Amino acid sequence: MQNLFEIILGTILNHNIALVYILGMCPLIAISTNVKNAKGMGIAVVFVVTITGIINWPIYSLLKATGTTNLALLVFIITIAATVQFLELFLERFIPKLYSAFGIYLPLITVNCVVLAVSLFFVNREYTFLETAAFSFGSSVGWLLAIVLVAGIREKMSKNSDVPRGLAGKGIVFIVLGILALAFIGFTGIANI
Repeated sequence: MQNLFEIILGTILNHNIALVYILGMCPLIAISTNVKNAKGMGIAVVFVVTITGIINWPIYSLLKATGTTNLALLVFIITIAATVQFLELFLERFIPKLYSAFGIYLPLITVNCVVLAVSLFFVNREYTFLETAAFSFGSSVGWLLAIVLVAGIREKMSKNSDVPRGLAGKGIVFIVLGILALAFIGFTGIANI
């Protein structure tokens, strides 16, 4: 069993799911227009990814014991959809401003490839329950870090820089993501998961 701290640190830095594996780009680019919305979306992703990883591990273990692992993908997707639906209802009821700020992007967490990828990664890597929980949490915190970094850079650039017209908007975001990805690849060797 790997050191849980090493798994968390590795998934946040040198195995960052957004900046190294390039997963979850659609919501990352769409929601990262300001830090407040980015934090909210990132926290929602942390919640969904961590909970679904923790729920999907025993489900997969049961499927494995019964020899029905071919149903895993379907069951994972149903678990993800149910968790996102719960989160959506919770935010609509208790934090309506954040709910309206997400708009269409909150239900899209269901199809955010990060959420499903984490469940598929723990299956492929044959993680234990605790390793899965650590991996799920660390991966989602890494995604939160990426979206907040991009949002902060976008906010600063909108106030203090003169981006060429051809790169304005999403174009400059891709350049920023490329530079951040190179920076995070520099963490290689810190933790090997």
